Amino acid sequence: GQLTQAVVYDPNRNDLFTATKGRGAFLNDRRIRVTNRLKLQESIIGTGFPFRDFTHLDAYLAMFKDMVKKTSGIRRPGSAALDLAYVAAGWYDGFWEIGLSKWDIAAGALLVQEAGGIVGDFEGNESWIDSGNIVAANPKVFAQILQTITPHLTPELKSPTQS
Repeated sequence: GQLTQAVVYDPNRNDLFTATKGRGAFLNDRRIRVTNRLKLQESIIGTGFPFRDFTHLDAYLAMFKDMVKKTSGIRRPGSAALDLAYVAAGWYDGFWEIGLSKWDIAAGALLVQEAGGIVGDFEGNESWIDSGNIVAANPKVFAQILQTITPHLTPELKSPTQS
């Protein structure tokens, strides 16, 4: 399948994020865009912590440690869909997380893409929807997040080999 529609609702703020492929991303009917931040060290980044599967916990904690040192701050509100919507709205500069389900990231990823951002797996490729390993940000910050997490990737966290 192909992602063509996205809807994410934030009940605490009564905010409705929507996107249609090729038509942009919106917050309560107002067009939204990712930030134009250039430097990771000035960026606010969202993430999530493993809570069921701790297979990659050591790799994640190493990524987290480096990200804390190289950013302006890390946020963890509790919903990957909302984290991605916040990237699309320019409230966060980027997001990364390990092992999410398709329903956690599909709508938010389309919001980010339609707001001018990039979404990829931990090597910048398109396997994020299947692997559940996702990075999303504006183009400049996206590349810097990848550079920060790459040294900590285990073979299992890398993109599947193309045959």
